[in-house]
Amino acid sequence: MKLTTLFNKGEFVITGEVGPIKGAIHRDKSIEPSCAIEALQLNQHVHAVNVTDNQSAVMRLGSLAASVRLKANGVEPVYQLTCRDRNRLALQSDLLTAYSLGIDNVLLLTGDHIQLGDHKEAKPVFDLDSVQLIDMAKGLKRGYDISGNRIENYLDMAFGAVVNPNSDPIELQLMKMKKKIDAGAQFFQTQAVYDVKLFETFIKKAEKFNCPIQVGFVILKTPQMGRFMNKNVSGIHVPDEWIEEIGSVDKADQKKKAAEMAGNFIKQVKHMVQGVHIMPLGWTDVVPDILDQAGIKHK
Repeated sequence: MKLTTLFNKGEFVITGEVGPIKGAIHRDKSIEPSCAIEALQLNQHVHAVNVTDNQSAVMRLGSLAASVRLKANGVEPVYQLTCRDRNRLALQSDLLTAYSLGIDNVLLLTGDHIQLGDHKEAKPVFDLDSVQLIDMAKGLKRGYDISGNRIENYLDMAFGAVVNPNSDPIELQLMKMKKKIDAGAQFFQTQAVYDVKLFETFIKKAEKFNCPIQVGFVILKTPQMGRFMNKNVSGIHVPDEWIEEIGSVDKADQKKKAAEMAGNFIKQVKHMVQGVHIMPLGWTDVVPDILDQAGIKHK
């Protein structure tokens, strides 16, 4: 099911996220990859599960293969597609392939730079940026490729995009958001946010676009993780008080504390948005606790 159908019904849309394995799916179909197991756990509580595309430029199983496996298991995937590793020929072909294999939702991104990953000698492509990618996808939906040639059996997918409320100045991010909407984006998932006031400021300026927004949240597991993200992950800022709070409990209690902190944050911002996108980074078992803490009805 397309997420746009849920947004149009006024449902509060909940999505999770998994990263494909660094390796191949076993030929024995009774042996599930870890990402599929995590997705099945998430599926008990969310509407759909994002499947990352060589996240942080680390080589993994392709997001399309993992998305198809999830779909076969009864999980609604949000197939992520980035510009980093493909030119316009490959991007269009992959979109048509995804739709042909039953994928209904795609998140269209520029992609993290090669230097962040484990193949620093690789040549980045970036033939298109995310706005151009969305516009190209809209063309495929209308029956034309990027060169203006007619295609058969054009795709009908829901197109998602990303926006970063942490950007400073926020006006530049809002300008890009508007360009993505004009290009064909139908919903947004935000970069991870931890500051309620900052997020509220962003929402007040973005609500004029009248486009569904899911607040993004990465579960903060440890103080070390918070400091690492601040130093190495562009576009994310974890406030000192978050780092101090997760560090104020014993290691055995950090998972419970992380769920409590996440739930309290989402509870404060849920009225501003049309959904939530939770990135558990393996802690799929705390997602129902987070939703309960936030007072969000789920499966």
